[in-house]
Amino acid sequence: MNENAENLADEMIASKRPDIMVAPTDMPSWMTNIIHAIDGMSVFVGNVVCWMTLPLMIGMFWEVFSRYVFMAPTVWAYDISRMLYGAMFVLGASYALRKGIHIRSDFLYRSWSVKTQALVDLVMYFVLFIPSMVIFLWASSGWAYESIVRMERGTDTTWMPYLGFIKVSLPIGILFLLIQGVSEILKALYAYKNERWPE
Repeated sequence: MNENAENLADEMIASKRPDIMVAPTDMPSWMTNIIHAIDGMSVFVGNVVCWMTLPLMIGMFWEVFSRYVFMAPTVWAYDISRMLYGAMFVLGASYALRKGIHIRSDFLYRSWSVKTQALVDLVMYFVLFIPSMVIFLWASSGWAYESIVRMERGTDTTWMPYLGFIKVSLPIGILFLLIQGVSEILKALYAYKNERWPE
């Protein structure tokens, strides 16, 4: 595959953003500081969350090994795998938004001018993203609180783990995602005004 085709394929998969934005010289310092603080938080959370892959893989390996070698399946591996995967998914969402890998119609989006891209982003963030994230945060906080207070247990397996601690990851992840949305709004405001995206 030649270099141009490889770059196009990468662009079609997801944006290749650096972990921390290099602030343009004409960006106000308050905006730069907020963006750097939020982006830094999302990158840190993403790097921490990726380590959850290890216990997930170890648990699944042990389940397969004990099931087929010792003929003694575990009662906990299924629950652990679901809980860790769910926590990784929701806690890593802010990192995914920071890196620009959430789903969008790139085949349309990349053909637009920067100003149009920024305007569409701003409208979508204010009309869809922020209201839905606030509703999800409110609802998931209630679910997590009830789960902890009632000491809710899973009923899918005989292990029946407590679910409160895993349900808490949902409002935390949504809060991180909402905060990262503020950074993306500021970048879109800059792009709309200056007709170029900060790198």
